[in-house]
Amino acid sequence: MTSMDSTGRGEGRPRIALILPGGGARSAYQVGVLKAIAGWCRPGQPLPFSILCGTSAGAINAAVIGAGAADFPRAAAELARVWGAFRVSQVFRSGAVDMLRSGLHLLLALVSGGWLVAVPRSLFDNTPLRALLKREIDFARLSQATRSGALDAIAVTVTGLGGGESVTFIQSAGPFEPWSRAGRRGVAADINIDHLMASSAIPLLFAAVPIGHFHFSDGAMRQAAPLAPAIHLGADRILAIGARSSRIDPPVPDKPPDIGDMFGFMLDTLFTEGLHADLERVDRINALLDHLQDCPRPLGLRRIETLLMLPRCDPKEIAIAHRDAMPRTLRALLRILGVAGKRGGKLMSYLLFEAPYTRELIRLGEEDAKARRAEISSFLGLDRHFGKAL
Repeated sequence: MTSMDSTGRGEGRPRIALILPGGGARSAYQVGVLKAIAGWCRPGQPLPFSILCGTSAGAINAAVIGAGAADFPRAAAELARVWGAFRVSQVFRSGAVDMLRSGLHLLLALVSGGWLVAVPRSLFDNTPLRALLKREIDFARLSQATRSGALDAIAVTVTGLGGGESVTFIQSAGPFEPWSRAGRRGVAADINIDHLMASSAIPLLFAAVPIGHFHFSDGAMRQAAPLAPAIHLGADRILAIGARSSRIDPPVPDKPPDIGDMFGFMLDTLFTEGLHADLERVDRINALLDHLQDCPRPLGLRRIETLLMLPRCDPKEIAIAHRDAMPRTLRALLRILGVAGKRGGKLMSYLLFEAPYTRELIRLGEEDAKARRAEISSFLGLDRHFGKAL
């Protein structure tokens, strides 16, 4: 590892953080971007990021990359292998019997007011995801990455259901200052499978996860400042890879939304709005510091460079094109919720954990990154420290 000075920065090198927000199945796009960046590095080169921050499915991606921090190209290839062969059944039980049991359980609970059977903790059973993570992520290697200095820190954000706050669990190479702000805090932890399962427990769909004496759910629910963990950990530059298209559709008159529409809109808001708002705040602070460059800087403020990657194509359109890849039982359930046609694409794009869709998003991520190769390489310093000649 590059030697560190008293500020925690490498000699002549900025501390670069990678932010991977949630996105359900859309997070395959992050895999494509990382695969492209890894392709610009020499075989066996270490991770170009010293800080990894993940939420929901992004936390899972961060853990895989972190465990392979000593060999970034290999870690990215492993991540692409898993996402490129995804099946819904690897994330949650979607067989006919499972869907029928889940539907009947919910119906009986609602009809009886919880007297005949208890209200279910979630709509889907995501124990297959736990088995997949246990098989594919080497948490001992993740710990070794931070102990050896191959990785400065990995941060996984969850939502505490008891206190209703955003909690970021941090495994770091050295001591760090825990923080506590309004509605959010950062604490030290050895990241394990429970942290990842909690961070990716999408509300209503998947059950909350107990850690210690408390229950936690999807980290995006209360994450108003997704860049904050990276900033607290000393990042000078932040690369964020989002999952919502950079193209904004103009509003058009339409029929009243149904349950499926509202659920898709909720997930879209849950996973994306905080990131964009936080990036705007950083831009305003940078502009203020530029304006005050000849004056004493406000206490605690420093300039942070940011770079945002977003899909140039709308994932919901890609999901609609691959809707037949979704298991029939799940399609039937979604039809009951009103998920059909173009309007159903938004919700489908977060749940379509099937290889034809995820491979298409990986390809899109690779193409988008390659189109911005010079910009990304300069931002990460790949041409100077890690990568092949441009």
